[in-house]
Amino acid sequence: MSVVSRLSGAALGTHIADQTALVAVPLVAALAFGATPELIGLLVACQTSAHLIGSIPFGIVVDQGRLRALAVTSAAISLVGFGMAAASVLLGLVVLFGVSITLAGLGVVLFGLTSLSILPRVTDATTLPRANASLELPRAVASFAAPLCVGLLIANIPTWSILAIAMAGSALALTFTATLPTFDVAPKATEPVVARIRAGAAYLVGHPLLRPIALFALFWNLAFAALLVVLVPAIQSLWLFEAGAFGIGLSAFGAGAILGSWLSGRVSALLPPWIILLFGPGSSALAASGLLVLEEGASPIWLYACLLLLGFGPFMWLIAQNSVRQLVSPPQMLGRVNAVIQTTIYGARPLGALLGGTVAGWFGPEAGLLLVTALFSVSFAASAASDLRRVQSYAALKPL
Repeated sequence: MSVVSRLSGAALGTHIADQTALVAVPLVAALAFGATPELIGLLVACQTSAHLIGSIPFGIVVDQGRLRALAVTSAAISLVGFGMAAASVLLGLVVLFGVSITLAGLGVVLFGLTSLSILPRVTDATTLPRANASLELPRAVASFAAPLCVGLLIANIPTWSILAIAMAGSALALTFTATLPTFDVAPKATEPVVARIRAGAAYLVGHPLLRPIALFALFWNLAFAALLVVLVPAIQSLWLFEAGAFGIGLSAFGAGAILGSWLSGRVSALLPPWIILLFGPGSSALAASGLLVLEEGASPIWLYACLLLLGFGPFMWLIAQNSVRQLVSPPQMLGRVNAVIQTTIYGARPLGALLGGTVAGWFGPEAGLLLVTALFSVSFAASAASDLRRVQSYAALKPL
């Protein structure tokens, strides 16, 4: 089994766990803890805050550490965190629940950064986009299957047992990461930690392609996290759908992600990258606009169609931008550059969750949906006005 295949297997387990939690956290908050929109936003923020807390420290460790050991450690951390989260639901301890899902999220963060640094070591520039697609396809499959299972099961099983699915995913990831080979360790850096962080951030900010990628990621993830919070009260009180529509809707998002990931690996050699780098942001704004016109009494199929589009375009973008940043970042700085972007991508989510919960709680879910659409539109504008529209091929990309 190739290294890429082993990484893909570990990614499948990691993302089964992560995507299950993504759906379970707001539902468990509402059903097990009777949470208000504000508390739902706070708990979703706990889950996503792991990226804000862990990305930079983990990025430094990845640049200097043993990648196989870090991959194994990432799966073990997630397994422990999800086990604690299940126990906290049984005990009715909402504070422990927030702490536990944050811990589990730290494992997901570490795996993501480690895998992104392993891929360039086992492939070249021409095959890197396809390898990235192979690594992202498991995320897409998990984003389809996990929410569907949660949506179908949530009304029929104890809420704590949903988190057992996340534990099983982490155990699968642990099995695959244990089979990875060892990799050479980079020479020990002599610069102070703060100087290394500053160098990675400065390279990103000064790069004409990495900077707009980070800006897009900031606003898109603010919007997406807000949408996860706003959807629950919108489904319950605005559109009057069944509670399971949330999970099924996110599985539609996953179906779009599967299609986008599969297609991206096959068109990467046929289409100039700029098309995908702009299509992802544009399709997000279009999908959010579709939710604004959804009214009480409408079919939930419209919700599912919008979320499918929201998965399709951005997953194609995710694979394309992964390849761009891996190719334009110096190898000795890749972990830190990835960490800064991961902080931007996922560090924005706690803020988005809190913002979405606050707006929905104070002004209603309609206002929350308007906020989401505005943020997605800003993310498209940040991409369309940048040098991303001039990227004609991956082969021509190289560090400055």
